[in-house]
Amino acid sequence: MTEFELLLEKATDFHGETCPGIVMGTRMTIAGLRELGMDPHTKTHDLIVYAEVDRCAVDAIQAITGVTLGRRSLKLMNYGIFAATFIDTGSGKAVRVSFLPPWPDQIQGMMEFGKTVRNAPEEEIFRIQEVSVTIPPEEKPGFPTRKNRCVRCGEQIMDGKEEILDQAPVCKKCAHGPYYGTV
Repeated sequence: MTEFELLLEKATDFHGETCPGIVMGTRMTIAGLRELGMDPHTKTHDLIVYAEVDRCAVDAIQAITGVTLGRRSLKLMNYGIFAATFIDTGSGKAVRVSFLPPWPDQIQGMMEFGKTVRNAPEEEIFRIQEVSVTIPPEEKPGFPTRKNRCVRCGEQIMDGKEEILDQAPVCKKCAHGPYYGTV
């Protein structure tokens, strides 16, 4: 079994099926870790990944690298773009891997798309760029660096996510309205 097949199997087990997004995320992860000189089979606490989409590819990234939202090593910047930035916090090196769609007018259906993503040369489907990322202290893994309480609802706000309205801390829910409605 090749390294790609082994890592794809790991991502598939986590996600529940092999879909084009899992194939893409597996290839993105292999490329990102390779550029950082990291082994995909060795867990590291020096890795933070910024994902730019909330799709299947991120499950592959999470399954292979072990980064998670809960450990604050996976960050979601939902731009709706199949891209991820892999950061080695030990060295400070960061690389962004973004998907270049392979000629959509020539691809018929998800199965053919998945085969294209699986088999295309890396340089035809990905742009790999060394980038610079500054991670604020309140975004780093570990205990919250700052806690505040919303003056409107009384709920605790962590890690600098409050907004200041009328010189008082307010949570985003109270400042802009909740994503949910009450029944």
